This record gives sequence, C-alpha cells and structure tokens, in this order.
Amino acid sequence: MSELLVSLTEASTLAIDLIALCVIVYGTVEAACMVILHVVTARDDGLERRAIWLRYARWLVAGLTFQLAADILETSVAPDWQTVGRLGAIAVIRTFLNYFLDRDLAEIRERNREGLTPRKGEVADVDAA
Repeated sequence: MSELLVSLTEASTLAIDLIALCVIVYGTVEAACMVILHVVTARDDGLERRAIWLRYARWLVAGLTFQLAADILETSVAPDWQTVGRLGAIAVIRTFLNYFLDRDLAEIRERNREGLTPRKGEVADVDAA
C-alpha cells in the first residue's frame, strides 16, 4: 500500500510540475511577444510596458503556486531528511517569490479600487487584458 501511495504521489507531482511548466512557458512566450510588439511599434509608453510585466507577473505567480503544490506533495514521500531539507529550501524560496509578486499585484489593485492615480510607471489593474 505504501508503494502505491508513493507511486501516485510521484505521478501527481510530475503532472503538477508539467502544469506549472506550461503556465510559465505560456506566460513567458506571451510576454516576449508583447515586448517585441511594443518595441516594433516604437511606443515608449511606460504604462504599457508596466502592464506587460504585471500580466507576466500573474503568470509567474500561477506557475509558482503550482510548483509549490508539487513540492508539498514531494516532501510527503521524501526518502531522507536531506531531500526534505532541499525541498523545504526550494519551497521557501518559491513562497517568498510568490508572496512579493502577489503583494505588488494586490497593492496596485487596492490603489485602483480607491480611485488613486497610478504612481509613475504603474498602470491600472490589467485583469481584463
């Protein structure tokens, strides 16, 4: 029974990591295309450039969240403490990255709800974009 649980966990971890990979690759390709389009059209609009990076940050947050879920699963069947420690360190790094990206996005959303004008280089929430 234990071997079945380990096999299911490893398969689930692989599937979740694949989802994370797809999310991050899609977001990266989308951001790269938007940047190229921005450069080709010769628009030097800081607000549009910031919107591109905010949208990219959302994709990264989603990908990091999936990766963290895979790390949590992986630690549940880790064979030794060294592996648990390594996975724990990776999970902490991903959690901090996720936290700061998400905090930046939430701050912009809150400022938009309050009707405040964006700071220099900041744009309105781009959820609809």
